Amino acid sequence: MMFPMVLLRLADWILYQLLANSCYRAARKMQSYWFHLGYLSSKPPPQPSSFLVLPNVIWSLEGGSIFRAILLLLSCPVLWILDYELELKVMTFITFCGLKIKDMESVSRAVLPKFYLENLNLQAYEALASAGSKVVFTNVPRVMVEGFLKEYLSVGDVIGTELHTVGCYFSGLFSASGLLMKHRALKDYFGDKKPDIGIGSSSVNDHLFLSLCKEAYVVNNEDGKNSPNSVMTRDKYPKPLIFHDGRLAFLPTPSATLFMFMWLPIGILLGIYRILVGIFLPYEWALILGIWSGIDLHVKGCIPERSEPKKGVLYVCTHRTLLDPVFLSTCLAKPLTAVTYSLSKVSEFIAPIRTVRLTRDRKKDGDTMQRLLREGDLVVCPEGTTCREPYLLRFSSLFAELADEIVPVAMNTHVTMFYGTTASGLKCLDPIFFFMNPRPSYYIQILEKVPKELTCAGGKSSCEVANYIQKQLGDALGFECTTLTRRDKYMMLAGNEGIVQQDKWKNCS
Repeated sequence: MMFPMVLLRLADWILYQLLANSCYRAARKMQSYWFHLGYLSSKPPPQPSSFLVLPNVIWSLEGGSIFRAILLLLSCPVLWILDYELELKVMTFITFCGLKIKDMESVSRAVLPKFYLENLNLQAYEALASAGSKVVFTNVPRVMVEGFLKEYLSVGDVIGTELHTVGCYFSGLFSASGLLMKHRALKDYFGDKKPDIGIGSSSVNDHLFLSLCKEAYVVNNEDGKNSPNSVMTRDKYPKPLIFHDGRLAFLPTPSATLFMFMWLPIGILLGIYRILVGIFLPYEWALILGIWSGIDLHVKGCIPERSEPKKGVLYVCTHRTLLDPVFLSTCLAKPLTAVTYSLSKVSEFIAPIRTVRLTRDRKKDGDTMQRLLREGDLVVCPEGTTCREPYLLRFSSLFAELADEIVPVAMNTHVTMFYGTTASGLKCLDPIFFFMNPRPSYYIQILEKVPKELTCAGGKSSCEVANYIQKQLGDALGFECTTLTRRDKYMMLAGNEGIVQQDKWKNCS
C-alpha cells in the first residue's frame, strides 16, 4: 500500500509546483499563464496543451464521464502537434459535445471554485481587487470561468469564447464568433476609452492586450514560483469556501489523472474488499484488517457508561460522510442504530449497522428516536448533511429534547483521491468512492458526556443545548461554527432543497 501512496504524494507535489500561482488565470487569460508556469525551464514550451487539459479534465470527469476524460487524456500527444486555436477547439469538442447546459453550469458553480481558490495567486488577486469595476477577457469558454469570477471575485462582466448549443445541449463547437481575441474584444467593449489597469502574463499574446491599458501589471511566474507571498491561504479567500461538490480530491493534471486511471482497477477491488470486511467480520477483525488494508484510523477518548439501564446513550456526531456511524460502531465494538433523513437503498442494504429513516415530521421523528433509545444506543448527525470543509453547519435541536445522556463525538476525514460525498451525483456510490482512496483517514474523538445541568433536564432549552454541543465539537476539531443548513448547501450546489425530483427526465432545462 505504501508504493501507490508514494506515487500519489509525488504527484500531489508536482501538481502544487505546477499550479500554485496559476489559477488566477481563471480571472484573466487562464491558459496563457498556465503555459508559462508549467515548466521548470525558463524557456516556454512550444505548446500549452498540458495545462489547457487541466480544466477540461475536471469538466470531463465531473460533468461527463470517465470515458470522456480518458479520451481527452489520450488526445494529449496529438494536441502537441496542433496550433493553439485548433488545439483548443479539439479539447472543447471532446469536453463539451453532448453535455447539458444545466449540468455544465452546475459544475462551474459547485466544483471548479475549489480548484480555482486553492491555486489563486494572491498578488494578482490583490491587484484585481484594487480596481473598481472589473471586466475579464479570456479566450477559454466563458462557461468555464464565469460562475467563479462573479461569485468569488466580484467581476462585473466576463467576455470569453462562446460555445454553440443545440437546444439544451452543447454541440462542442465554438459559436459563429469563433475564438475570442482579447485585444479585439477589449477594443469592442471599451471603444476609444482605455481601462485603468490591465493584468496579464509575459506571453506575447498578452502584449497587445496590455498595451491598450493605461497601467499594466505583468505576473512573473519566476518571481512567484517560490514566493510564499503569492500563495493565497484560506483565511485570505475573498469569500469562504464552505460547500463544494465533485468527486475529485486532487488537482487533475495529465500526470495525476493518468495515475488515477492506473489506480482505478486496484481501487475498486480494494473498496469492495473493505466494504465486505466491515459487513461480514466481527468488530475486532474488521478493525485489524481495515487498518492493514491502508485505512488510517485515529481514535481518542473513552467509552461512556450508561447511567440509566433502561435507556441508551445518544451519540451526537459531526457529519463528514455516510460512514460516520459505521466507524463509530466499529471503534466502540458494539452495535449502534443510526437515524438518517435520506439514505440510498444500496447504502441501506450494505450498512453493517441498523439504519432508520426519519420523516422530517418533528413529532413523528421524536417518537421514533425515543423508541430507539429505549432499545439501545443511538447515533445522530444533527447537521443533517455532510460538509467537507472545516465548518460545522447548524445543529437541529430535536435530539436535545430526547435524551439526558448525550455524548458528543468529533469526527473528521481526509482523502487524497476521491471524495466520499456528493450533492448532485449518485449517493449510493459514496461508500465505494471513500474506500477507493489509497489511504483514507478517519479521526474520531469521543468527548465527555454532557453534564446534566447543561441539558434540557437541567433547565436549558433545546437550542441552547444544540449550540453548546456544536461549539464543543467545533473547538475539538478546530472548525468554525455556522448557521448554515442542509437547504443552504443543496440550493448552492444542486439548485434544489435536497429532495429527489420524480420527474427529473421530463425537462432538460
